[in-house]
Amino acid sequence: MLIFTTVREIRLWLDRHAGGRVVGFVPTMGALHEGHLSLIEASKRECGLTVCSIFVNPAQFNDPRDLALYPRTYEADLALLADSSTDLLFFPSVEEIYPHDFVSVEADLGGLDQVMEGLHRPGHFDGVVRVVHRLLDIIRPHKLFMGQKDFQQFTIIGRMIEQLKMPVRLVVCPIAREPGGLAMSSRNRRLSKPVRDQANLIFQILQYGKSKRPVLSPGQTMDACLEKLRQAGFDPEYFEIVDPETLQKIKQWPESGRLCVACTAVWLEGVRLIDNEFY
Repeated sequence: MLIFTTVREIRLWLDRHAGGRVVGFVPTMGALHEGHLSLIEASKRECGLTVCSIFVNPAQFNDPRDLALYPRTYEADLALLADSSTDLLFFPSVEEIYPHDFVSVEADLGGLDQVMEGLHRPGHFDGVVRVVHRLLDIIRPHKLFMGQKDFQQFTIIGRMIEQLKMPVRLVVCPIAREPGGLAMSSRNRRLSKPVRDQANLIFQILQYGKSKRPVLSPGQTMDACLEKLRQAGFDPEYFEIVDPETLQKIKQWPESGRLCVACTAVWLEGVRLIDNEFY
């Protein structure tokens, strides 16, 4: 695995050596786990060259404490990427991603950034769009691999790609889950062992909501699931059942054959966890 820390170095290598190969790209903030590795594996299957980036993007943290606490496990990440046969790692500094003459991209997100995560984390998606656009401009991949866990995030990035007519295809991979059902996340390692079983209840409550579709309205289902989360010891920010394209809350269940998605964010032991499930 080749490691690059500057834009100039990785661009020069790709220009000289990528050739006609399809380039797959997996952007990460490090603290890698099996979910990230599943994205690497998907890229390896579909592409001739796989690039991973590790960059903890300060622009997408609206809470300085959250940025400071975000786990940084570079040596362990290197070992995992090497074992997964990743071809290239891009590990830039903040100055490389945001030089003094950096100009942020402007994209009309059509309100996708104003609900759920955007409502509770103001400015978060401005930072996400900024860094993903910058990384895509540097790597210039044919395919971008992202996970379903960050449902709103990949929906917004898909909108950005479409609106700016970027020559890259977004590939969304299924959520990787721990044995008890908890969606894999770098933040999970901040949970103490005693509450890990409790965290598994998030997925169970998502499944409970799905089972109520024949008998409850979407609004009643959201209320019931919020109450379940509270009873289970979580501090929920939201539980919403939304249209997967507009991210607006639905008032009626869609017709047969059409899906909606339940998305939730909760706090547990000072850690913010998100998850979602198609209904």
